[in-house]
Amino acid sequence: MHQITMLLIIFTVVVSGCSREKMDTSLIKRDVAVAVQHYTNQLNSLKNNDDFRLPRTTENGEVKLVKPGDWTCGFFPGSLWYLYKLTGDEKWKTVAADYTSPLESLKTLTSTHDLGFMMNCSFGTALNYIQNDAYKKIIVQSAKSLSARFRNAPGTIQSWNTTNGWQKLRGWECPVITDNMMNLELMFKAFEYSHDSTFYKIAVSHADATLKNHYRKDYSCYHVVDYSLSDGSVRSKQTAQGYADSSSWARGQSWGIYGFTVCYRETGDKKYLQQAINAANFIKNNPNYPDDLIPYWDFDAPKIPNEPRDVSAATILASALYEMETFVKDGSYKDWADKIIANLSTDKYMAVPGTNGNFLLKHSVGSIPHNMEIDVPLNYADYYFLEALSRKADLEK
Repeated sequence: MHQITMLLIIFTVVVSGCSREKMDTSLIKRDVAVAVQHYTNQLNSLKNNDDFRLPRTTENGEVKLVKPGDWTCGFFPGSLWYLYKLTGDEKWKTVAADYTSPLESLKTLTSTHDLGFMMNCSFGTALNYIQNDAYKKIIVQSAKSLSARFRNAPGTIQSWNTTNGWQKLRGWECPVITDNMMNLELMFKAFEYSHDSTFYKIAVSHADATLKNHYRKDYSCYHVVDYSLSDGSVRSKQTAQGYADSSSWARGQSWGIYGFTVCYRETGDKKYLQQAINAANFIKNNPNYPDDLIPYWDFDAPKIPNEPRDVSAATILASALYEMETFVKDGSYKDWADKIIANLSTDKYMAVPGTNGNFLLKHSVGSIPHNMEIDVPLNYADYYFLEALSRKADLEK
């Protein structure tokens, strides 16, 4: 019998007749215990990692490691910080710091928009739980570097460069992807630590442009909006990772909900919370949203129900829903997120320790149009799952 199945049986027996609160607490403890096993194994596998690489996914059954600078490099150290928070065990704090500090050299990068993922999910997550002035300075410098990508005419942070690679072939001028909403928390934190209002203004400008131009009338989200650098007008609305320009790519929909929730937290402007609610309702009411609440990779993928699920889209959404609950406080968003977490905690999605490349969750999708990372574990699916558990734990208190 699988270890997770046995744990679920024990879990069911233990909570029989108990209160909902006790049941939820037991689920958190069980999931954290499984995560500890996975990440302990992962760390053991990295002991001879002399050139410092970080686990991103699996490829042909083997763990794929990436160097600092890969857009996903902040998620593994961030997951270690969440294990420190969830367990209270100082050993996780030590290893989290060990895997965070080598990313400092990225703070001066201006060639990528992904600094929010790289730096806020590592150093920024750490600062949620420890006081470290050096880390705060790194966040501020990272935000300065990201600010170099702000384009005045559209009032947005440019996502991809357009001078080489497949992006050049698309004919874009200033492409902005919905994922970029996730970088804004870095800007808000830099404002908090430096009191330089430039960071705040850039974040708000970018959020306003995204709210205006990225969403359809039904609050589904375009993946890519390309702007004119001369007058800021919209040149096109397309996709790079979704099924079609007119479709709703599941992870992008979750990115937007999460990002606008952050914007409401940091500004208090209710239009951002309303946008998050509207975008979440698009998912909730979508006829292609599965009963187990783990989305297909695109809500308009043509072969549903025979399409890959994207667990990463589910974990990002669950984490966002838990934060939305702290603002709406009607129980509905917590209930929704609880169901996602409960379903992700089953054998179907959660891996048995010692399998799955020592990643916690299975069945995520990177980019089907690029034939990359299809039905594999992804480090950011784990990261946002652990963040969701952390937020759930806080709500249960």
